[in-house]
Amino acid sequence: MILPEILEAISARGLSYRGAFHSEVDGRLTSDEIGTLVLLGFTGRDNWSSFATSPEAADGMPDALDRWSLRVISELGQDLDATAIFPFRGPPWEPFLRWAQLAEPVFQSPIGMLIHPDWGLWHAWRGALAFHQRFDLPKPDRRTSPCESCAEKPCLTACPVRAFTPAGYNVQACTAHISTLEGVDCIYRGCRARLACPVGAQHRYSSAQMQFHMQAFRKTQKGSALI
Repeated sequence: MILPEILEAISARGLSYRGAFHSEVDGRLTSDEIGTLVLLGFTGRDNWSSFATSPEAADGMPDALDRWSLRVISELGQDLDATAIFPFRGPPWEPFLRWAQLAEPVFQSPIGMLIHPDWGLWHAWRGALAFHQRFDLPKPDRRTSPCESCAEKPCLTACPVRAFTPAGYNVQACTAHISTLEGVDCIYRGCRARLACPVGAQHRYSSAQMQFHMQAFRKTQKGSALI
């Protein structure tokens, strides 16, 4: 198993353990350098206060969450003798979505985001730690996607501008809407398509957390960095 002290250190830094896998599971990793890759991130509301009370959240500078993640996970890597890896540093960009699907039961949802059977759409990955050691890991979680048993798929009809369809995500329609007075509700209450998903509803982000991410998304479409 992952050493208890590693899990405790991750939790103490305000992050959640998001699964792990051995390097040979992903043929693109160099097995002589990496024995185990451990993913870290947010689950529901559990980790938000750790960031929200940080110096980065209060300094008014851009990319606060990325800078917090960079500092905290880099310090974890130093403490645990591991190499810190991030999804927002590139190019080249690390394949975090593929890694996530190797580390835990997450699946592509009808609106594109990866869905977890417990957390629903309310989770994220902030980084990874590459260890030389090969830790003993539990058997893979073989649960199936909760979307397979969801007949109604309310996520596809909740968006007021129908930005999500079986054909894909209409980014232009979404960003145009949230830039108008009619789209203010989406900014302050969160994406309606995401909110419509019944899976993990008890883990929905707080209002402050939703607003942060929606504002960051809107800035991204204007040329700022994605958070």
